[in-house]
Amino acid sequence: MSTATYPPPPPYYRLYKDYLQDPDSAPEPPPPIEGTYVCFGGNYTTDDVLPSLEEQGVRQLYPKGPNVDFKKELKSLNRELQLHLLELADVLVERPSQYARRVEEISLIFKNLHHLLNSLRPHQARATIIHILELQIQRRKQAVEDIKRRREEAQRLLQEAIGTLEGQ
Repeated sequence: MSTATYPPPPPYYRLYKDYLQDPDSAPEPPPPIEGTYVCFGGNYTTDDVLPSLEEQGVRQLYPKGPNVDFKKELKSLNRELQLHLLELADVLVERPSQYARRVEEISLIFKNLHHLLNSLRPHQARATIIHILELQIQRRKQAVEDIKRRREEAQRLLQEAIGTLEGQ
């Protein structure tokens, strides 16, 4: 297979030849993909749903349901993780051959921690957008106040100029 330094453009460039004279002559973009699709050999979905731990084959260590106290559960899992890490250190010192079970328990705790944190991502995204919008509103209000102040200053200067001209 030979390659050219500057290969010709793809054939669909001809669809845009009259674009400068008539921008509506270009073809419509394809509709957005919905559902599942394949990209670079991987299957992806447009549904942004966090799979449950059971769907991933992982035992859930915190209570199920919509009324989970995230702060309490994260603190609890963090304390449990610290305890298991200390136990792992103890096992490594006294019975090095029995470390695998402790590592699996620590892995389970980490997976539960990650799942809880990922459950908070939509809330974090909303809070971030709200913060950004509030900052934009604040900046725009400051810009309006600056414009008003400059307009008043310009009107004052005009009045002084008119007064100076009338006084001559």
